[in-house]
Parts: sequence; C-alpha cells; structure tokens
Amino acid sequence: MRLIDSHAHLFLEEFAEDLPAVIQRAQEAGVTHIFMPNIDSTTLEPLLKTCETYQGYCFPMIGLHPTSVDSRFREELERVRQELEKDAQRFTAIGEIGMDLYWDQTFRQEQETVFRQQVEWALTYELPIVIHSRNAFEPIYEILSDYRDTPLRGIFHSFTGNAEEAARLLEFSGFLIGINGIVTFKKSVLPAILPQIPLERLVLETDAPYLAPVPNRGRRNESAFLKDTLAKVAEAYGEQPERVAEITATNALKMFGKG
Repeated sequence: MRLIDSHAHLFLEEFAEDLPAVIQRAQEAGVTHIFMPNIDSTTLEPLLKTCETYQGYCFPMIGLHPTSVDSRFREELERVRQELEKDAQRFTAIGEIGMDLYWDQTFRQEQETVFRQQVEWALTYELPIVIHSRNAFEPIYEILSDYRDTPLRGIFHSFTGNAEEAARLLEFSGFLIGINGIVTFKKSVLPAILPQIPLERLVLETDAPYLAPVPNRGRRNESAFLKDTLAKVAEAYGEQPERVAEITATNALKMFGKG
C-alpha cells in the first residue's frame, strides 16, 4: 500500500532530536513521498536541508504563510521571489499560502496582497499552490474566482468546512481537498461530508507536527500517523483502505508533478 503525506513540516525544531526515526516510521507505514510547505524566511534553510538529506523522499515548496505576514511582508515576498527566480523547479508547489483571520485581522489587506502575488507567481512558474484558509473562506473564494479562466491548480489544505463549502471549492476543477487528522476527532463533521467529495479530488496529509489523529491526538503528529487518517477516510467512504490510499496517492503525485 502506497501513502502520500501531501503536507508535513518535518523540518521544524519539534523533529530536531529524532528525524531519522520519524522518517523510518513513515517508510514502515507505507508513506512513499512527503511534501513539505515552507512558512517564511526563517524556515527556508531547515526545509531545504531536510529535503536535501532525504532527497527523493521529502520534497520542498516555497511560500509565505499568512500568519507570517506583517509589516515586513515585502521583504519576505522578496525572498520568495529570489528563490523562484534562482530555480523554481526545485519546488513542487508554492505554499503554504492563503489567509488566516482567526487570531488577528490587523494585516488582512496585506495577507490578500501577499496571497495574490504568490498566485501570480504560481501561474508564471506553472506550479500548483497549497492554500491555508482559517476563518477566511469567503475572501479566498473571491480571490480564486478571479482566476477561474487560468490554469491555476492546487490543494485546499486542511479542509474543515461544511458540505456547501466543499461543493463551492469543487467548482475549481484544478484543485484537490486535503484531509488530515481532524477527520478522526470526535466532533468532526467531515466523515458525513466526505462521501459528497469524489475520491479523485482528495489527498491525505498530516500537517505534522500538528493535528495528530486519534488515537494519538494531543501528541506530536508525524507522517506515520497518516495510516490512522486513512482508516477513518476509508470508513467514511465505505471503501477498502488500499483503494483510498492508491487513489489519493495518485492524485497527490499528479498534482505535484511526480506521477
């Protein structure tokens, strides 16, 4: 069985002490590729170093996360631009990018500016985008609507919305929906919504070290735990885990140009 972790931050300090063991456990769990989104300029070096160490297994993205957008956003964007100009094909996507209005809306306009600029770069360099959206469904939907007639493609990372929101996201034919450990949480509505999303539009992810699935909720998440998310997703669809794993793996590899 082949599993793809389409979104993990294994380059963060939470994994500094035991990353080789984390990678080994992922491989033993059947994970064959791990795709890693950047956060900002402070994480770029450890991201690239991790992906170099595990070349052919871990794959980097480049982008500025919305929660890192502040008064210095132009400097941060300039670093993204430089990296893309240097060699855009090192990266499998531009991510993670988007808007986060959960804690603070001080830089809402700046977040939109940063998001739009990175979408433009994605089109220029023919890369997919990986979208972070928290309390920001409507503004992100409106921005993406401006790009309906373009080849823009990507993944809506960590989807936690309702059936109506899922249907609206599926309007964007070049996009997939990312499901992680939240689907296993007791109060999650995702198991009821998932059957309305074609499996061909789904990818699995961990968002490690965050959002560990049951039975490891509350612990540091890691790529090996993807198998627990897979089990819950398969149950929701009434499908065999092997089939769900294969379809979602194919979806992810195709999106990131590794299929």
